[in-house]
Amino acid sequence: MTASEFDPWTSTFLLGGPVKLHPRIERAMAVPSLNHRGEYFHEVTKSIRKLLPLVFGTTGHQAVITGSGTAGLEGMVSGLVGKQDRVVVLANGHFGNRLEQIARIFGNPVVVKAKWGTPFSTEEVKAAIEGGETKALISVYNETSVGFTNDIARFGPLARSKGALFLVDAISALPGLPTPPESWQVDGMVVGSQKGLGAPPGLALVHLSDRAFAALKPQTYANDLAAHFKSIEKDDTPWTPAVPLFLALHEALKILEEETPARRQERTHRLAESTRRAVKAMGLSLFPQEEFASDTVTAIRYPAGVEDGPFRAALRERHNVIVSGGQGEAKGSIFRIGHMGVATSSDVLAGIAAVEREMFRMGKIEKMGPGVTSFLNDLP
Repeated sequence: MTASEFDPWTSTFLLGGPVKLHPRIERAMAVPSLNHRGEYFHEVTKSIRKLLPLVFGTTGHQAVITGSGTAGLEGMVSGLVGKQDRVVVLANGHFGNRLEQIARIFGNPVVVKAKWGTPFSTEEVKAAIEGGETKALISVYNETSVGFTNDIARFGPLARSKGALFLVDAISALPGLPTPPESWQVDGMVVGSQKGLGAPPGLALVHLSDRAFAALKPQTYANDLAAHFKSIEKDDTPWTPAVPLFLALHEALKILEEETPARRQERTHRLAESTRRAVKAMGLSLFPQEEFASDTVTAIRYPAGVEDGPFRAALRERHNVIVSGGQGEAKGSIFRIGHMGVATSSDVLAGIAAVEREMFRMGKIEKMGPGVTSFLNDLP
């Protein structure tokens, strides 16, 4: 199957983001041009504003930015960190490294690193925060590049004890993973539209605590969070929004409201657990330490001798199954199966069956069946 022959309408789409779209979301975007300053679109924005607490688990200062999750991160960091400000950045994956790059542009970062797929040492994080006057601690919640979830509950109190803000890249975390409660003391979060929400890529959802909002001093124009917060309170946007994406987000939020965040998290966790058991039943291994394995995406090590490109091409061409490769340091050594948003057990089962068939065909597992059987046995 060539690129020109690939049919996205019939594929089993299991990327770690963007994710499969619900037909309701596809239909929501199929509208004529709208006046983004008109009454109809203002009503959409108003409804989005009222539904955003479903994602963040709390009310507060919340807005939607036209731009990827990276735009939201840049808006958050640039608005809260100055050139002379010391910030501690935690990096144990591709997106932790991206946070470092953003922080280096707007502030003075001290980076705490851990081996990809492994947790940070609490002592090292504490020592970094206490190593000087620290404006912010910045961490990734869910590191999709290696299918790893950081235990961020440990870090907020460390930051708060030294008067630092705790800023979190939650792009691939919410609403698939537990929403940070007050005890985690998170001051800022950015969520991407294209992950657990199941909307198309291109929007960033941002939440700030009262103390972070009070500290805002934007250094950018398009990603000026103060302007976005001010506008959304008037059911508007400061600049021209991506209208079809706002309509899609609105529908995704309504779907989340109907399912409830609690059931979304429960369903995502159940799919993740079944996927992990199926992977091990096949005789394959997870990339991260299993106790920190992500519920939104599973990262799987390639057996020796399996090349990433040909393997994923075989999944696509023989089975019409689309999965993610690795990123950064993990590129070529892992593949990733996404199971967030509106992914179903049927979707993931098709992915498991395709992986098992190709691994058997390549002689990397002894027989077909254990992975599929494991997954089927987990179905309710």
